[in-house]
Amino acid sequence: QVRLVESGGGLVQAGGSLRLSCAASALIIRVNAMAWYRQTPGKERELVAVITSGSTTNYAEPVKGRFTITRDSAKNTVYLEMNSLKPEDTGVYYCKAGGGFGYWGQGTQVTISS
Repeated sequence: QVRLVESGGGLVQAGGSLRLSCAASALIIRVNAMAWYRQTPGKERELVAVITSGSTTNYAEPVKGRFTITRDSAKNTVYLEMNSLKPEDTGVYYCKAGGGFGYWGQGTQVTISS
């Protein structure tokens, strides 16, 4: 059974930083693309960043240059380093493994105050 657990969310002021972690219960991180999504009330869940099994990364335009996605296969963990945070980065951040429906974590709340 695949289980993803996000952590690291919290409340920070604009301009601050946070690092989110997504721990997987299996070796899924090594063989699947891993992604971070976020969702705010009234909006659809949007892709923030993705890292492939070959470690190619892609980012949504609003976060380019500020967010960095990395993986630590030895720890079965994917990270999202978020810098220069803005109030519009506020939302629930979800980790996803694999394509299609994939596997999702429960989410972690990120709140950026202005």
